[in-house]
Amino acid sequence: MPEVRLDIRGAQRDLREALKLVAVTLKQDDAPFALTGGYALWARGGPEPEHDVDFMVAEADAPLVMARLAEQGLQVVQPPEDWLFKVFVGEGESPAMVDILFRSAGVPVERSHFDGVDEIEVESVSMPVLPATTLMSDKLNAMEEHACDFGKALPAARAVREQVDWAVVRTETKANDFAYAFLVLLERLGIIPPA
Repeated sequence: MPEVRLDIRGAQRDLREALKLVAVTLKQDDAPFALTGGYALWARGGPEPEHDVDFMVAEADAPLVMARLAEQGLQVVQPPEDWLFKVFVGEGESPAMVDILFRSAGVPVERSHFDGVDEIEVESVSMPVLPATTLMSDKLNAMEEHACDFGKALPAARAVREQVDWAVVRTETKANDFAYAFLVLLERLGIIPPA
């Protein structure tokens, strides 16, 4: 049986190109947005993701943003989930996927969510990136019984630990038992100070 080898570097290159294209398109409108998720953590020094790119927009702006991206010739798809839409960039069997989120942990994203974003140059494109504290709070609040991979979250937390206000993360994730367990693990490993 032939060995199947995934072209991770090629996939990441395609994701970076999709990230830049979508960011440049989003910058053409007045609707606030920000890079979020794994690529936002990567822009702040974390490990590079292999699956998709995530941007966040306010729920009120989502229809306008969706229309704008489609007008630019990008393939926009509304999946069954009611908290995001997807943009596919590239040709072939596996185009790069960009998720545009407008709810976070079930809560509609408001324009105020983008207060305090940092303008960071990512792959030679200046774009708004959510603060590391917000990114870690969102990442930990997304943990649940079927999505709780400490192994993937640990390198990201270690990489951005000095950029995060961990007291704020503890407060914003106190209702999530998986987040609590992860924070205890970070404390026990000496990555963050005890509460």
